[in-house]
Amino acid sequence: MNKKDNVYHQYVKALKEELVPAMGCTEPIAIAYCASLANEAFEGNCEEVIIQASGNIIKNVKSVTVPNTGGLKGIEAAAAVGIVAGDSKKKLEVISEVTESQKEALKDFLKTTLIRVVPLPSEIPLDMIVTIKGKEHEASVRIAKGHEHILWIKKDDKFQYVRPEEEKDSTVDTNHSFMSVQGIYEFVCDADIDDVKETLDRQIQYNMAISKRGLEESFGANIGKIILSRNDELLTKIKAYAAAGSDARMSGCELPVIINSGSGNQGMTTSIPVIVWAREKKIDEDKLYRSLLMSNLITMHLKQGIGKLSAYCGVVSAGVGAACGICYMEGGDLEAISHTLVNGIAMISGTVCDGAKPSCAAKIASAVEAGLLGYEMYLNGQEFKDGEGIVKKGVENTIRNISLLAKEGMRQTDQEIIEIMTGKC
Repeated sequence: MNKKDNVYHQYVKALKEELVPAMGCTEPIAIAYCASLANEAFEGNCEEVIIQASGNIIKNVKSVTVPNTGGLKGIEAAAAVGIVAGDSKKKLEVISEVTESQKEALKDFLKTTLIRVVPLPSEIPLDMIVTIKGKEHEASVRIAKGHEHILWIKKDDKFQYVRPEEEKDSTVDTNHSFMSVQGIYEFVCDADIDDVKETLDRQIQYNMAISKRGLEESFGANIGKIILSRNDELLTKIKAYAAAGSDARMSGCELPVIINSGSGNQGMTTSIPVIVWAREKKIDEDKLYRSLLMSNLITMHLKQGIGKLSAYCGVVSAGVGAACGICYMEGGDLEAISHTLVNGIAMISGTVCDGAKPSCAAKIASAVEAGLLGYEMYLNGQEFKDGEGIVKKGVENTIRNISLLAKEGMRQTDQEIIEIMTGKC
């Protein structure tokens, strides 16, 4: 791929837009960000906070620990810490710097302030409105489609900010329709690493740091530690390190991660196995960078048709992306990567997302193992064939089927999961 081609720069831009830092699970952090913006627009003493949230937001915030809150979970805690201690300029690191005095103030705020969570009927899976009310004034902010995507900010009855119509869909559910497996392969082979080095270095640094923390301390169900205690084989290690990052993150670890397609779990799953594999096998730096490009871009490509939030577990895409990165690292060509992708995605494409929580770490381990099994199948001349389930001849056709399954076919599944989790059935 020629560096002068427009599509080359589209790949570079996509990587820089998607691989960004976030502290804590991105859905509660988005609520904290939204609440901090509302608080900045608000004037007076806060008496009531109303959080209107779509079903997928409620699902993904209900069971996850919010960092810097002393172990609190849920939407109320996320909004409250955003109001008391949030710095909106930091966006998805909005609550990365919370002082001890602010933590004490948070306790008082939760005791004395009425906070209500109201389901928001919306066709948009990622949708929220945070409203702060006082005796004389109120302010509200709506974020939708993307975790940082502000639609409007309103004080009393006047809009202080409204996203311009031509920008309504920019930077959300980011349009990666230009991507293809062949295009990704060509970009990875030809990329000038200097164009992406800073982005990838940050991913390596952040995501390996939280993985290390997850293996050293006790978080959640300690899935990473349990897996690592089995043996020291390489497959065991890559599953354990990836799972350990999620153990830590889902249980409130106050370290940031580099996300992929709006998710920290996806960001860790698509990168940590590749990094661990390279370190264990003493792979040179250039090959590691290109393998990370492969894993990240395959994950983005798979997620494009699915959307940021759905009933389809996102780490499935990321586990397969990681396997494609490892395949490339081991000398795999376009054919090998395509078969790895199809084999891996065919195995566990029915895995559901029932919210962010400690069991995500176990799903990450399963996704990484399925991806690697897909690669091993290719090495042994085995493949899932056209017409077997959702597999279709041509890698892009199988990816399109996965998108239909996740976005359309699992729509009612998503609704049932949300109703189960909120006690409505």
